[in-house]
Amino acid sequence: QVQLVESGGGLVQPGGSLRLSCSASGITFSRYTLGWFRQAPNKEREFVAVTRGNGGSTFHADSVKGRFTISRENAKNTVTLQMNALKPEDTAVYYCAAGQRIILSNVRNGAAYDYWGQGTQVTVSS
Repeated sequence: QVQLVESGGGLVQPGGSLRLSCSASGITFSRYTLGWFRQAPNKEREFVAVTRGNGGSTFHADSVKGRFTISRENAKNTVTLQMNALKPEDTAVYYCAAGQRIILSNVRNGAAYDYWGQGTQVTVSS
């Protein structure tokens, strides 16, 4: 069966960095679009970043552009999210998601993804 397992969350001070990883199994990884989403308490799920399959073009939400970087390593079935210059408003549960044949205009839509990880908590606080 398909599994997505996130790791790397934790508590960090404002301005600090964290690196999230998502390890996938049960899918032909290189063909899949991999996204990171987040959900803060009492807020809707929010798109963070995506790397598309079969080429790996990347996109980031405006709120994280210049601070977060998504990357993938197909040989290791892993997608990572490097998060720098973290702010308190980045506090959320971060989820990894995978989907196939997601058109470009739909990569920010969580409903387009087929599989989700269990999430990892990121807390930015002094």
